[in-house]
Amino acid sequence: MGIEARGGRWYYRVWVDGKEYRRSTGLAATKRNASAAERIAEQKRAEFAERKIAIESSRFSEAAATFVSWCRDVEYRRKENTAKRIRTSFSSLVAFFSDRLVKDITPGDVDDYKAWRITEHGVRDITLRHDLSNLSLFYRKYVLKHRWCETNPVKEVTIPSDEDAIRIHVVAADEERAYFCAASRKPTLHDVTRLMLLQGCRPEEIMSLEQDDIDLDAGQLHIRGGKSRAARRTLDLMGESISIFRRRMQTPDRWAFPSPRYPGRHLTKLNGQHDEVCRAAGVSFVMYDLRHTFATRMAESGCDLPTLAAILGHSSLRMVMRYVHPTAQHRRAAMERYEKLLRPALKVVGG
Repeated sequence: MGIEARGGRWYYRVWVDGKEYRRSTGLAATKRNASAAERIAEQKRAEFAERKIAIESSRFSEAAATFVSWCRDVEYRRKENTAKRIRTSFSSLVAFFSDRLVKDITPGDVDDYKAWRITEHGVRDITLRHDLSNLSLFYRKYVLKHRWCETNPVKEVTIPSDEDAIRIHVVAADEERAYFCAASRKPTLHDVTRLMLLQGCRPEEIMSLEQDDIDLDAGQLHIRGGKSRAARRTLDLMGESISIFRRRMQTPDRWAFPSPRYPGRHLTKLNGQHDEVCRAAGVSFVMYDLRHTFATRMAESGCDLPTLAAILGHSSLRMVMRYVHPTAQHRRAAMERYEKLLRPALKVVGG
């Protein structure tokens, strides 16, 4: 380590892992400034040494734990669901990478993780996309800023695209009948999933509703929180929805769906009950597919996309298109309507 004069300025030189770092001290290359330049060089040497220690000692499991806490308490403290999704992804990431040093994880290791998730756990593309996106977030927003490594290994790995990762399933009429017949023995699950299909809401939006958010006289539902400004919206209630909420609100409580396990809190999960009902009904879909089904049915009924975006709580039409999956029958009907519209013009052209 040392200093050298270049272009009228003192430069310091530091070697780390065999690599030379040469930077200007910002001081004029005079004898008066030589001692100050050497102090800057010594300070930089200490900083690089500290950085090297941090890099050499940063294990994935420990770094991941602090990152997940940071997401929950700082970065996404107003986006609870985002923080939960990150925590869920890191359960499997920590299980795989464990005590590996953060700096030693390569793109090849990330590809090995992909193979492990697919072959050992049979995850879908959408789950894999979430895991890899959150791993990349970990490196971009946390690891690189702490100087624990110099590159993001996820950048060289193929992540399933939006199109590949979208879970596409529109619930058919016979599946719907079988599902709700089986769900009738689980009133809370029945009501939540029925409201999703009737109103197009996200499951967490239904389960976190307060009774004050429901105006039965006006026939409206107020969703006051969400992932974005567009998620905060007012919906007009279907007749069946009003009946469900009227029954729910007969019990005095802050929440429309209070938690049976934690007094004073609202319901947060129904996935176990949903899976049980699917097995009993002989069907297979996730709860969120009821929202897909609502969107598709609304589009097929003639609802324009901007209106559908507002109902779903999306800020862009691109997001809406993820939820709209017209059937072959409706695509054929649309072409028939278009052909009928063109017939007068075709007659004129053909003479």
